[in-house]
Amino acid sequence: MTTILRNDKLINTRRRLGVTISFVGMGVLIGGFVLTLVNQEDTTFTTIAFISLPLGWLLSQVGLYLANRYVRAPRPDQRIDEGMNKLGKAGRNLRVYHYFLPVPHVILSPSGVIAVIAKYQGGDIVADGAKWKQTGVGFFRRFFGQESLGNPTLEAENAIKQLAGFIGRVAPDLAEQELPLGAMIVFTAKGGGHLDLNKSIFPALHFTKLTGFWKQRQQDPVMDDDTFQKLQVAFDQVAVEKSGFDLEDLEES
Repeated sequence: MTTILRNDKLINTRRRLGVTISFVGMGVLIGGFVLTLVNQEDTTFTTIAFISLPLGWLLSQVGLYLANRYVRAPRPDQRIDEGMNKLGKAGRNLRVYHYFLPVPHVILSPSGVIAVIAKYQGGDIVADGAKWKQTGVGFFRRFFGQESLGNPTLEAENAIKQLAGFIGRVAPDLAEQELPLGAMIVFTAKGGGHLDLNKSIFPALHFTKLTGFWKQRQQDPVMDDDTFQKLQVAFDQVAVEKSGFDLEDLEES
């Protein structure tokens, strides 16, 4: 069975922060709009309104960023878990770390360390090498309902660099060793548009295909046991330090 470690402390904190910022942003937006209607000849009202509107929009975007990751259910970490919950014996040596390491979602497997880039964006998405294109998303939803797709390939490359630097700090014995580090891009929206991901540089798939993906990797070359154990100990230690709980408690959650 796959072992899942989740930073509930961070999730709860950022959930509350996301809700608070969203309400504040909405209030500032509404207040700014009302001020534009109160007295358009008063320069004070006009100035406050012009400041309030972009500030409210900015706050709403920050709230949206947090909401999509920590408030909206199911969250990205829950979707990833759902996609891997039927692995059975194929997942017994996998350890999944949610919100403990520099990359939000990381899978430690015998064949390497995988950064999971979770994407909840909907619409039709096409990958062509390092280029990505998203269509089929309305104006309102694009600007107020979800973030832009961005460049998942670039995010994956940066995530690998972050993991390499992190491992060098927490497991210095492995700093000079060439470790199998990789990344995968997982789309967590249920239903919606069409995904054309075959030409992606990194493995890219819908969360419902995670079980099949990992079962196909059973024959991949594996790390030696000593390297795997050093990585597991280092990652687990970080999880314990950040959560304040014993490892057994984390694994049970």
